[in-house]
Amino acid sequence: MADPIVITRSISIDPSEIDESFVRAAGPGGQNVNKVSSAVQLRFDLVNSPSLPEPVKRRVAALAGRRLTKAGVIVITANSHRDQPMNRADALARLVELLVAGTHVPKFRVATRPTLASKKRRLEGKAIRSGVKRLRSSPGDAQ
Repeated sequence: MADPIVITRSISIDPSEIDESFVRAAGPGGQNVNKVSSAVQLRFDLVNSPSLPEPVKRRVAALAGRRLTKAGVIVITANSHRDQPMNRADALARLVELLVAGTHVPKFRVATRPTLASKKRRLEGKAIRSGVKRLRSSPGDAQ
């Protein structure tokens, strides 16, 4: 049995949850490009994964964007390298990066208002700047 893929200290996924298929890749490869299936298409069923808690699934689904199918499967295609093992490692690293990003809970933003002193400083700065620009104009323009 393969080792679990560690996402965080408390979250890891079983390699059996990941499905890999190999397809022909466009791009570099010379004469081999039309004969060898070096691109990797990695599929991870996010919705039915028992390894991830529900809040993480929701955040990852929002981060995945176009890579998430209607069935809730994340599809990552890697074809930047010429050989299959490097593309496999690249696709897996991108999946882990996406899952790690989904584990971070966004900070709750508390709406605040500018203080009276900061408003005064801003207006004083604008008045100074206005005076500088007024002095730059020709004498006939100033009124």
